[in-house]
Amino acid sequence: MNIVIIGLGTIGRTILGSLASDKHTITIIDENGDKIEQLIEKYDVYGVVGNGACMDIQQEAHVKEADLVISLTRGDEVNILACLVAKKLGAKNTIARVRNPDYRNQMVAMREDLGLSLIVNPEREAAAEIINRINLSSVGQVEHFAKGRALLVEVLAEPGCALVGESLLNLSKKLNHRTLICAVQRGEEVIIPSGQFVIQEGDRLHITSDANFLGKFLSEMRLIKSPIRNVMIIGGSRTAYYLASGLSKKRYNIKLIERNRETADTMAELLPHVTVVRGDGTNHDLLLEEGIESMDAFVALTGIDEENMIVSMFANSMKVNKTITRIKNEDLYGMLGSLGIKNAVSPKFVVADRIISYIRALDNSRGSNVLTLYRLVNNRVEALEFSAKKQEKFFDTPLKELKLKKNCLIACIIRKNDVIIPDGNSSIHLGDNVIVVTTHKNFTDLTDIFE
Repeated sequence: MNIVIIGLGTIGRTILGSLASDKHTITIIDENGDKIEQLIEKYDVYGVVGNGACMDIQQEAHVKEADLVISLTRGDEVNILACLVAKKLGAKNTIARVRNPDYRNQMVAMREDLGLSLIVNPEREAAAEIINRINLSSVGQVEHFAKGRALLVEVLAEPGCALVGESLLNLSKKLNHRTLICAVQRGEEVIIPSGQFVIQEGDRLHITSDANFLGKFLSEMRLIKSPIRNVMIIGGSRTAYYLASGLSKKRYNIKLIERNRETADTMAELLPHVTVVRGDGTNHDLLLEEGIESMDAFVALTGIDEENMIVSMFANSMKVNKTITRIKNEDLYGMLGSLGIKNAVSPKFVVADRIISYIRALDNSRGSNVLTLYRLVNNRVEALEFSAKKQEKFFDTPLKELKLKKNCLIACIIRKNDVIIPDGNSSIHLGDNVIVVTTHKNFTDLTDIFE
């Protein structure tokens, strides 16, 4: 595909890094010439220096030939205008980053008039991810395949759960319902497990499941935690607003702590069903005074990663059931496990995944077989949903007779309305959707997984 990216901030660079090796033709536009020069040297891309909303700059970038223009500058209005100009010049699809809550309703109403294929809001997307994790209190990351019929979730093998000490082979014999452990993070090691793999305490397990059977599996494995009702949020960011607003509609009891008086007053006005406290959410005494010990969930959303990490560690020491931490700097992810931080959310990764999933779906309509892609374990593992839409020689053959590449696992087969967690006797049929988990990168076709 021919893709133009306008704005090379953290999200723009994250998306560029994800797409650069996918055989797309990519042009980047930014007003910072040094940034453009560095990225041209790092990736095989074209670059134009200038205002991405300017028609002359877009013409220089050959936007009229673009299959997709993604505008990710800091200015909502610039992004909307850039997409309008791109559509005027002939770009087939456009994506705009729009963050201001004031624009949300009119953006939805005017999306077609503005020629926008997709509107992304990093803070809103991050809040939705956090709500997912709070609603499913026993799991960490949650990804959806086949319109939600199949789930890929992350769980921690905690002391006392029935998974510890079990081999996957024994586990499959005990379980009568549809689940499969398809990737494991053990310390810094990432494993695509075989049947002989034995689960240890502290392993982070990525599990595919029929959505209807996940609760039963969690219950049998003694992974169900008490339902979450009381939630404390630290920081009055846009993410915090979207999160508190979404949770309050679901009848959670929300307490939000924000140190800035003006921001706290605004939050209190906008969120009448949320208890807003003006104070320093990193202050030990204030957290105790506001009842951190009685909270079921704690969400750290200040603008400083290190603050979020420290208060999350304190929440863990207070035995809060679920702690969720916003981390922007990906270099910090490697140390989170050793600090006891189990749930980290990064708005840039959430939005990058959303945009890349859209690109994969767009590419699928042009001949690619990848419907959905998620990146797991700090981008070290990919979970891909392929469409088996053209006849292949390996169809209708038991999986045990096929040779998959090392570190590849077929995690799920969706056949019409059925979700199949495969064993060696299962086979892929024409028309199936197939979920593959692998440490390999840049697979674009189902045939890529076989030797």
